[in-house]
Amino acid sequence: MELNNIDNVLEELMGINGAIATGVIDWESGMALGMRSNGNFDIELACAGNAEVIKAKMATMRSLNLEGEISDILITLTDQLHIISMVPGYKELAVYLALDASKANLALARAAVKKALQ
Repeated sequence: MELNNIDNVLEELMGINGAIATGVIDWESGMALGMRSNGNFDIELACAGNAEVIKAKMATMRSLNLEGEISDILITLTDQLHIISMVPGYKELAVYLALDASKANLALARAAVKKALQ
């Protein structure tokens, strides 16, 4: 993903079946570089909160002396799926996608996120 293509990536991700909201996050600062929502979701708050999830996972990996990098983080709620994917080539950036679990296919959504980030 090129930084000048953030709007295109966000539009592509909102086209995924069941998409509720998406954002590109600078997880070190917690700031969203771009956001899209269907209007019923506080994507700015979600981006900031998920930046904290990434920070916590990174700290845990350091504490455990784990090597390697995070590819993605999946959070499943009773009615939603949340995917946090690291942006290849931009160590401090991640894409966050919230999906309606009753409408989304997790495998297809993960594949679509990976494709959008190429």
